[in-house]
Amino acid sequence: MSDTIDASLPRQVADAYVDALIELDPITGTYLGVPESARRLPDFSPAGQQALADLARTTLDRLGGAEARPGADSDIERRCARLLRERLTAELAVHEAREHLRAVSNLHSPLHAVRGVFTVMPTETEDDWAAVAARLRAVPAALEGYRASLAEGLRQELPAGPRQVSTVIGQLDEWIGTDGGWFADFAAGGPDALRAELDEAAAEGTGAFATLRDWLRDVYDPAVQGAPDVVGRERYRTWSRMWNGTDLDLDEAYAYGWSEYHRLHAEMRTEAEQILPGVTPWEALRHLDEHGQAIEGVEETRAWLQGLMDQAIEALDGTHFDLAERVKRVESMIAPPGSAAAPYYTQPSVDFSRPGRTWLPTMGETRFPVYDLVSTWYHEGVPGHHLQLAQWAHVADRLSRYQATVGMVSANAEGWALYAERLMDELGFLTDAERRLGYLDAQMMRAVRVIIDIGMHLELEIPADSPFHPGERWTPELAQEFFGRHSGRPAEFIESELVRYLGMPGQAIGYKLGERAWLAGREAARKAHGDAFDAKSWHMAALSQGSLGLDDLVAELSAI
Repeated sequence: MSDTIDASLPRQVADAYVDALIELDPITGTYLGVPESARRLPDFSPAGQQALADLARTTLDRLGGAEARPGADSDIERRCARLLRERLTAELAVHEAREHLRAVSNLHSPLHAVRGVFTVMPTETEDDWAAVAARLRAVPAALEGYRASLAEGLRQELPAGPRQVSTVIGQLDEWIGTDGGWFADFAAGGPDALRAELDEAAAEGTGAFATLRDWLRDVYDPAVQGAPDVVGRERYRTWSRMWNGTDLDLDEAYAYGWSEYHRLHAEMRTEAEQILPGVTPWEALRHLDEHGQAIEGVEETRAWLQGLMDQAIEALDGTHFDLAERVKRVESMIAPPGSAAAPYYTQPSVDFSRPGRTWLPTMGETRFPVYDLVSTWYHEGVPGHHLQLAQWAHVADRLSRYQATVGMVSANAEGWALYAERLMDELGFLTDAERRLGYLDAQMMRAVRVIIDIGMHLELEIPADSPFHPGERWTPELAQEFFGRHSGRPAEFIESELVRYLGMPGQAIGYKLGERAWLAGREAARKAHGDAFDAKSWHMAALSQGSLGLDDLVAELSAI
């Protein structure tokens, strides 16, 4: 960044930060659609992580000067400055806690970032595939930097949780495979003119996976045996701030999770009675797994989900949202093998050359019950993640690239997506008991997440009025059992989710707590405007503000 940044307003400081971040983190560059990033991977070593921290500190210094300049007190500059300061401060707290030295997770780690970036790279031309080959050749150095960080963590007695490690070793086994591995399968789609180069580069990438897998199995895993899988209150507070953009009252949040659990349980019993009288909600869901509406075939399911999103856009545009043409494009995709069990979304590039995409992990299945798809795709696609994150990209020139992309606060985005599920219920899109029970099951999963994520990491006491082990203290084993009893999802999904929560402390609570913030902001705006409140205008204004932490979200939504 040049010295002229000191004389800029906050949005310019924020965007200069994005430019500098892309230099250090070309994976972020690819997600933003920067072609120059395509051949490189980040430095995941301790030195590379220190460079990111230094950039954050330098940017915060420059932001202080920018906030003092005339014009910095406008709403748009103020929101950007608050977000940038909050995000960089939270990221530095995570860095100073040395969390990057034990970053092992089944979903969110340098290892997953390296594999995942190939799924969003352009692959239309020979030049695109040449960039793929170059990036494949960069995999060994990137993973060696990651290994160096984990080794330093061991030296400093900062182990990752054993469940994370064993799960990731299993994922690497699957990615390596027995016939060339995931990289070979991916590179097989390239042109014949680059066949030899792509095959050699894919083999280098797979070899790097195997080298890391062997080190994790033979050196790291034995070294972390006996370490706790939970993080404790202090580490949890640091991560919770990172994921939620606020310093939560964790005990209040835990109590809120239980209150939602009891409310949703009552609603679920009502819907279950309509499906199969006299059974529990989860018995009704197991009945639907066998006898309910379902889609047969992986490609058929992908196409059905595309149709569901297209229908939602057609129904919502002009009535509850005003959508730009480029925001209306979203693609349904099948997740690559070896993904975690949960569906996910990848946002469009800022120029929309790559559209937003939803991803369905099949977990080896070929039959998919409808009750488990509809509400989930309202969450991942439309009107959930896609409408929010694509709208941010659409208005990035009015905000800053930072607010529209890398400044995203997880609880804001996940809260909106859960709010979107509820909105579709409010608007009458869940047309039968099957779909509504599926929606309530998804809501219950998010309430259970608040309970067990906070409960097991802080080892809290289970309340006396709980139907499950009252008076005992949470452990991961109790959390997995409780989740299994209160979910219609299969056992392998439950296990994958629990490992996710253990490896991403504080992230899973942001769905319910973020939804609560969105609902509170809407209710305050509705009360302020009375009969003049217009939900369509409110939705579009809310989605056009860019990212906000929960500290600011309710206040900003209330003022619309």
